[in-house]
Amino acid sequence: MPEFTKREKILLFALGIVCLLAAIFAYNAFFAKAPDVAFKLEDGQAIPVFESEENSSGGMPKAKIVVHVAGAVKNPGVYELDEGSRAIDAIKAAGGYLPEADTVSINLAKKLQDEQMLYIPRVGESPAAGDAGSGGILPSDGKININSAGLEELDRLPGIGPALAQRIIDYRNQHGPFKSVEELKNVSGIGEKRFEEIKNFVKVN
Repeated sequence: MPEFTKREKILLFALGIVCLLAAIFAYNAFFAKAPDVAFKLEDGQAIPVFESEENSSGGMPKAKIVVHVAGAVKNPGVYELDEGSRAIDAIKAAGGYLPEADTVSINLAKKLQDEQMLYIPRVGESPAAGDAGSGGILPSDGKININSAGLEELDRLPGIGPALAQRIIDYRNQHGPFKSVEELKNVSGIGEKRFEEIKNFVKVN
């Protein structure tokens, strides 16, 4: 068996390292798994769509919003929905309408925003906010300040028409600002049942 000098041993070792690196490179180039490819049809042509492209377009989680659904729905409460959800999505999350819901006054296509309240009125009630097509969406924190609200704002409360709204204002003018929302029950025409309908939509400052 031939004997190698120290220099020759170093050269042979270096040559072995080079061969090993070359083998690894060749394996990665010819045998590594290619990325998964799907195809989509555009203008009659099959266009490759790589897995990374699919993940970038549809794999990211959507932002969330939180809305309060109240009124004539099966399960009133607070629900987390995808950002960009519409009124119809919130109603479905709450279990759907009750039979007495006034569906005509609701704009089902209304886009919701975080921290909004969606009130579904019953037949005969006024929409909770805005015009008849507003979908009953209350602005800001969803509550009307009964110490500063005018006739039009108070009229938007569920079950409160122009006559009751004027009585609230008259009571406020005679007795001073409301000290609590419960004081609304002192207004003629607002009993326990009606107060329960509006208590979550009003506040005092």
